[in-house]
Amino acid sequence: MILPNLRATFGRQEAAQAIALLASGDSDIAALAEDRLRDYGLDALLDDPRLLNAVMTDREVSVRPELVFYVLVRHALLEGGIQDVRMADYVATLLMAFGRARRGNRVSDTDEVEYEYLVDMIADLASEKGRRAFQLRAHLGNYSLWLAGLFPQYIEARVQRRGAPPLEYYEEMGSTGYRLAADTVYAEAFGLDHLYREASDRFGDLRAALNRLSYRYFWPGTARRFSWGTKNEPGRS
Repeated sequence: MILPNLRATFGRQEAAQAIALLASGDSDIAALAEDRLRDYGLDALLDDPRLLNAVMTDREVSVRPELVFYVLVRHALLEGGIQDVRMADYVATLLMAFGRARRGNRVSDTDEVEYEYLVDMIADLASEKGRRAFQLRAHLGNYSLWLAGLFPQYIEARVQRRGAPPLEYYEEMGSTGYRLAADTVYAEAFGLDHLYREASDRFGDLRAALNRLSYRYFWPGTARRFSWGTKNEPGRS
């Protein structure tokens, strides 16, 4: 299960790394950053736009991958108008988890069943009950966001070659998965019901935020080849 717990692993090491990145060797800037950290907490540094630039350009400071992923996701979501820190934490945790071999194809670390297509998850939902059904619903949302968010060019290439479902299909299925997951006792027990509902309501915005992250940092130069905006942004038909 994906839980928004990446941010909770940040401590003194990450604070020191953030200060070093922001200061870039300037002791006066470092002192100001330390004051901000003391007065307003680590989020005041993590949300600083200059930190994003430093994370991607400064090769002198060693940074944990978890911090890099969180900063990338947090600023992509902020750009899309998604302010919720917990949502950024959840999405960053999702990307870190699904980046491990084949984890994105399974509903949990211990589950042996692998899914390649959303339709197979939907088919299994008809027969599953209890916790397994909850996991499948959440995974339908997670997997849809993972694919449509980071690999839109792959989806659109399949649409052109094989007539496969378009990005709108993944948005619909992902939003539905999160909404169904939210309406369970398990989501409430794990404190995920409100987060899932927000993810369902704003799935298109989440997808667009990850599209921006994808084409800027993972596959630069692909933006013109696929639709990455929300309905109110350029590039979306």
